[in-house]
Amino acid sequence: MVRKMGNVRDLRNKDLPAKLELSNKTLTVTLNTADATLQVTDRRNARQWAQQVTTAGWLLTAAQADKTLNLTLLQVETEATIQVAIALEGDTPEVMVQLSGTGALAKPLAFPHPFASPAGSYLVVPMNEGISYPVEEVTHAGTRLVAYGGHGICMAFYGVTDGRARQMAILETPDDAAIHLVALDQRLAIASEWEGQKGQIGYPRSLRYVFFDQGGHVAMAKRYRAYAKQIGLLKTLTQKRQANPNVDLLIGAVNVWCWDQNAPAIVAEMQAAGIQRILWSNAQSPECLRKLNALPGVLTSRYDIYQDVMDPANFPRLAWKHPDWTTAAWPKDLMLDRNGDWVRGWEVETKDAKMVPCGVLCDRQAVPYARERISTELKTHPYRCRFIDTTTASPWRECYNPAHPMTRSDSRRFKMDLLQCVSGEFGMVTGSETGHDAAVPFVDYFEGMLSLGEYRVPDAGRNMAKILDEVPTNVAKYQLGQQYRLPLWELVYHDCVVAQWYWGDYNNKLPALWDQRDLFNVLYGTPPVFMFNRPWWAQHKDRFVASYRNICEVARAVGYAEMTDHRFLTPDRNVQQTVFANGVTVTVNFGPQAYRLADGTEVQSMGYHMARLVSGGVQ
Repeated sequence: MVRKMGNVRDLRNKDLPAKLELSNKTLTVTLNTADATLQVTDRRNARQWAQQVTTAGWLLTAAQADKTLNLTLLQVETEATIQVAIALEGDTPEVMVQLSGTGALAKPLAFPHPFASPAGSYLVVPMNEGISYPVEEVTHAGTRLVAYGGHGICMAFYGVTDGRARQMAILETPDDAAIHLVALDQRLAIASEWEGQKGQIGYPRSLRYVFFDQGGHVAMAKRYRAYAKQIGLLKTLTQKRQANPNVDLLIGAVNVWCWDQNAPAIVAEMQAAGIQRILWSNAQSPECLRKLNALPGVLTSRYDIYQDVMDPANFPRLAWKHPDWTTAAWPKDLMLDRNGDWVRGWEVETKDAKMVPCGVLCDRQAVPYARERISTELKTHPYRCRFIDTTTASPWRECYNPAHPMTRSDSRRFKMDLLQCVSGEFGMVTGSETGHDAAVPFVDYFEGMLSLGEYRVPDAGRNMAKILDEVPTNVAKYQLGQQYRLPLWELVYHDCVVAQWYWGDYNNKLPALWDQRDLFNVLYGTPPVFMFNRPWWAQHKDRFVASYRNICEVARAVGYAEMTDHRFLTPDRNVQQTVFANGVTVTVNFGPQAYRLADGTEVQSMGYHMARLVSGGVQ
């Protein structure tokens, strides 16, 4: 029964002091009991960070402070009771927050409240490769990104910085978490949200705040890298190559999507023109695969998927039937929602130009289908690599099918089992779509990590091969905007997973932005993606060769190296520099005028410079 609002407010403990406090050598954490907000003072520089209420309706009914702040909160609307424990981590500048409780959770739990952002700072958001939003751009308020799938945040952290001092949060329980961009005093801030586990509060939720006195977004990424290593996500490409030497064929190789069925002939043309290292992604006949495998520097792959299942009753209506649908899964292995209805997936066009949705295969059921398909195919088709579509792009999902129920945590685990089946059991170089760091130990590349999902070209997943002459505004501003992009993924995982553009958002997709894309590949030390048919290849061969040579020299040179730093060398961010652990430094000039480095080297407009640290100096 819902009480009247006034009666609920009477539950607030009026005997609580106005403030409660924790302190260590670096931080002072103050709880304001009136609204359950925190204020954190960094004792190293006297910087203060204050939370503001964005979601009304929380009442603090009990609180006590010892070595931990222990709170009891009542959510007015639902009358749910939440226990909150807030603790300092020794003498470090880190604060742990844990929420626990029992009972139903009808809507996301938005607590703790967000910290307000200082003027002139920018948000740090690991959307795919990474993006920064100036906090004054409040038009982005309302953006919500889940932490449990590639079309959200791909690493479980976020932050805000002015380039020096900064504050970040690590979502230590991300499987049912999301972030929400909100406006506070006409500035953007980020709020954490916790979704229910099958409609319940479920397990305890944990959040770690980290406060820095220097270092900006690089320090945030490095703190998260240390956390990723601690929880077992950091597996390097060097380690993966030791288990599978074919991983080396991926390093510095252009990912080629070409629909020509005589792949050996066009690959021979490419290699003769100077494009030596090639990930050939399109399916081929056994004879073609054997010829490709005999060529040096070629990694043979093909597309595969274990998500979408079409009702076979619809087959006569369809304009095209996908050869990789797991049709035998209909309907027994489909994922069901909380209402018992099958979950809708990718839509397919019918002969009369209508759209029919696929069902979604339950992740718990996927591995047997993959094992049967791949083992059968490898007997005749000697692929060395396999691209598994959607697995890391689609969110972890709950399944309510009583024969194979799942929480989102279960879904994540079974998705990883699928990727482990491909890379471990079958020993194949393995890629997946878009990317998420839960899969780092199990994959070698992510096709799509470089492409910010919010800002891809329209219909990037359907009209992949269409070359666009007109540049969409958001693609130019955000997708290819050096003022916004950050190499957060590379700063954490460059030496663990190869990041690529999305297959409908490749280097030559928008010829007007081809040079811009190439420069991002050079700056980040990542290989390009080309998509073409034979006529387009013949017409633009020289441009493809130039793109490959500019990018892949760098990508090969730093392919196994950690990215240790990323710097803006000019206030407008037109000139940027990355540093790698093997001594390579890359400077890229996106701007309209040449830029002179400290050693006198001139980096031309839309050009780059790579320097290698050698004994006695730089070459």
